[in-house]
Amino acid sequence: MISGCDDHQTSADVSNISGLTQLPDVPSGLAGGACTAILLDVLHDYEEKIQLDTEACSFTDVLTSMRDKLRQKGFSQIPQLSSSKPIDMTTPFTIVPESCTGIRRAVIIGINYRGQRGELKGCHNDAFNMYNYIQDWYGFQDENVTVLVDDGDHTSPTKQNIVNAYHTVVRQSKSGDAIFLHYSGHGTKVKDLNGDEDDGYDEALVPLDFNRRNVGVILDDDLYDLFVKGLPSGVHVVALMDCCHSGTVLDLPYIFKADGTYSQMEVDRKNSTASKLFDKLGGMILNSAVGGAKMGLMGNVLKQFLR
Repeated sequence: MISGCDDHQTSADVSNISGLTQLPDVPSGLAGGACTAILLDVLHDYEEKIQLDTEACSFTDVLTSMRDKLRQKGFSQIPQLSSSKPIDMTTPFTIVPESCTGIRRAVIIGINYRGQRGELKGCHNDAFNMYNYIQDWYGFQDENVTVLVDDGDHTSPTKQNIVNAYHTVVRQSKSGDAIFLHYSGHGTKVKDLNGDEDDGYDEALVPLDFNRRNVGVILDDDLYDLFVKGLPSGVHVVALMDCCHSGTVLDLPYIFKADGTYSQMEVDRKNSTASKLFDKLGGMILNSAVGGAKMGLMGNVLKQFLR
């Protein structure tokens, strides 16, 4: 999973991303998530190298380039990669590995919270940009991509619709298939009620109808149960989480932060759920491995969260 920031950080919704990126097809005034925009910019820089030299764009290259560009633009958020098993950060970045010869499915979510307090501007653009990217670069077919955006034309990103979409993509997938998840919207932290978080808070996604009675948010515990414990063996998952407090939103045991202190993936001992999982398995690969991440995703570089 690629996430746009650490658990304690917020991510940025930018009203005009043309100032963040040199992409030739980004019109002036287009809003978007800073993480998504920067990732697209990084991928554009590497595009030719990716095609001509498979060693040109590693996981480390992508994450550190994102952080450098974010820093240059005045953003403090730190992109990070988490995974169910350690990834060699020097290997080429890809969303769908060659071993995945089955169906490619995706769930793309962009929530602007129109008319609500805390309305965002760029999440729809993030979602559609990512959709176009995975189609153009990875051949995802319309019939296998579920899009949830609050624009009045697509399925509404309510909590039930999001949960249903996630359950459906897991249920339909089998060994050899690939899943891509993209979420652009609000993320939050709520008080941990089961004692599995060292900092006392669960990370969570914020659906469109979060403030309605008996609805609320989607906890990292629930996402973990679905995409780590509930995923069929042999399914490859990559997630991009473009939201605040998204660093450990899938509670995966291995992590790499682009903060200049990591040279390789390490066990995330600060995350109780991930640390306990690692200890239980003795550091072995999970039976249902998965990868995840947040923020605007876009590229053939996003996260190779291996299963």
